[in-house]
Parts: sequence; structure tokens; C-alpha cells
Amino acid sequence: MVDLETTCLEDILIEAACAGGAAVMRYYGRIAKARCKADDSPVTEADEAAEAAILAILAQRAGEIPVVAEESVAHGRIPPPATRFFLVDALDGTREFLAENGEFTVNIALVENGAPVAGVVYAPALGRIFTGIVGHGAREARVIDGKISDKHPITTRRPPEAGLVVLMSRTHCCGATESYLADLPVAQRLHLGSSLKFGLLAAGEADLYPRFGPTMEWDTAAGHAVLLAAGGCVADPAGARLVYGKGSPCAPRAFANPEFIASGQPAR
Repeated sequence: MVDLETTCLEDILIEAACAGGAAVMRYYGRIAKARCKADDSPVTEADEAAEAAILAILAQRAGEIPVVAEESVAHGRIPPPATRFFLVDALDGTREFLAENGEFTVNIALVENGAPVAGVVYAPALGRIFTGIVGHGAREARVIDGKISDKHPITTRRPPEAGLVVLMSRTHCCGATESYLADLPVAQRLHLGSSLKFGLLAAGEADLYPRFGPTMEWDTAAGHAVLLAAGGCVADPAGARLVYGKGSPCAPRAFANPEFIASGQPAR
């Protein structure tokens, strides 16, 4: 259903993500505290500046496609339901941003008929950007001084015989996660923030990311698309796919995700 050429779509996603990342980095290390939104999640000037930069690029390059963006939703600005739309989290991992550990990302996804079909996950403090278009593969590149270099294909990996590398939320671990992992051959656990976890799965640097804590659609759609394009999968614990675009102007909390398991292995 994507009307844009594959290369054009990737260029648009990268341009918008880099604009958002540049806006974020102008505030990195300078903001001492955040405000709390109605749902108690933190928000900073960096979130808002990055979202504005992204929305400007998307309006210029693909203005016919509506955009659902986290901070706009928080202010009640939600476009009518559509079969195709962009889903934006301009600063995923605000707590990591405030902690200055580099583990925050800019997330942009294109959703069609409830499924993420293309996405970009950009970690500006780390200089790593992951893109994926389902059916066309995934790639990673380095970003240095705003310039893209070393762009190369990435794929997920087979689980190593030594055991699984499991990625876990830095702030949202729970008993359900431990119960899920109890019978698995786990060799290493890494606690990270943001959608960077999806990028590492897609690049074959880890094997599993179970998430039993709360997330929203804009937290996962971009990483979901990149992981699918790289050969992995994301599903709820019963094996059902995650659906995007559930929210509405009357019920923004409907954008909440169910619990899910992200894996480097394709769905069976």
C-alpha cells in the first residue's frame, strides 16, 4: 500500500529522525528536570522541540499522510482514524535522556492497516540509526555530525548455543518477566532504556526482549517495523500480533499496548 518508493521512504524517515535527533541533542546535558504529564510520564522541552522538527519534515515530504505523535496526543491533537499514518515518539526514553546515559531514541513508524510496515530508530547520543521496511530488509548506519555513513544490511541471529542474550527494561521489570524467563536458557541479561532494544535485536546483538510492563504504540511501532524487516517478530504472550491505530480523539489511552515478546526469531 506504500505509494512512496522504498528508497524515498527510507530517506524521509532518516531525514525526519535526524532532524528530531539534532533537536534533542541541543538540550542534552542542559535540562535538570522534567514536567509530568497527566499519565505521570516525564516530558521535557527536548521532547517537544524534537517532535516539532519531525512533524515539519513529514509535512514537507509526505504531507498527505496523517501523523499520530506522542506529545500532540497528550494535548488532544489526534487525527481521525486512518488506514495509513505515521506514528512518532520524538524522544523515547526521557528518563535515560535526563540520566545522560545515551539510551534514548527517536522513533518514527509508518503504519498500514494496523501493522508497522516501515520504521526508523535513531539513538543520537550513540550515533546509531536503524531502519527497516518490511519485505525489503533492515539496515544500520552511523551518524556523525549529522552525516550518514557505514550503511549496511542487518539481520537477526540464530540463538547461540551458549544461551540467550535477553534485553530488559531498565525501569519496568516485574515478576511476570522473571516467570517468563525461568525456563529459558538465559546466558546474559542487559538492562536498557528505549527502543534501542529493538535495534539491537535487529542487528543480531541480542535474542529476546520480553515486556510485561506498560508501553504505548509510539514506543514500539518503529522498532517493531525494524525488527520485522530484519527477520524477527513481535507478538503478545499468546502469539497474536500487536495492532496499531487503536486510539481515537475520545480515548487516547486506547493507544496502550498489550504485554509482548520481541524475538530475533520469526513467528512460527
